[in-house]
Amino acid sequence: MDNPFMARAIQLSIDNVQSGRGGPFGAVVVKDGAIVAEAANQVTSTNDPTAHAEVLAIREACKKLGVFDLEGCEIYTSCEPCPMCLGAIYWARLSKVYFANADADASKIGFDDSLIYSEIAQPHSQRRIPMIQMMREEALAAFRAWENKPNKIEY
Repeated sequence: MDNPFMARAIQLSIDNVQSGRGGPFGAVVVKDGAIVAEAANQVTSTNDPTAHAEVLAIREACKKLGVFDLEGCEIYTSCEPCPMCLGAIYWARLSKVYFANADADASKIGFDDSLIYSEIAQPHSQRRIPMIQMMREEALAAFRAWENKPNKIEY
């Protein structure tokens, strides 16, 4: 099944490998049948572990549209989103995700997310990177301030 948006995401991923700017991942955000934003992985070229194609495309789409909610938009990505990108997709409220390569395909070439998925299921104290809660009562002050703020912008 040919799709011009997926073809573009795939081309971005190929071009990115050939340019040396980052990993083999591309993403395109579409609204009303038109590309709003596109991006390729820039982790190594920007020294930013969060610079995945999907995250960068979401950031650019939000900036161009002047919104933080991409409901009504779709994302086409050259590979099944990793846990971080999947979280970003849900936070951005994209309406649909289309992907080409599966996470198992990415795993075969060294992009394996299984550790993160298994870590999420572990109790804080048993995670590879220890997570230690502290100063909760003090931090709750910000939540109370948010809860009581009459003119807050909900998201």
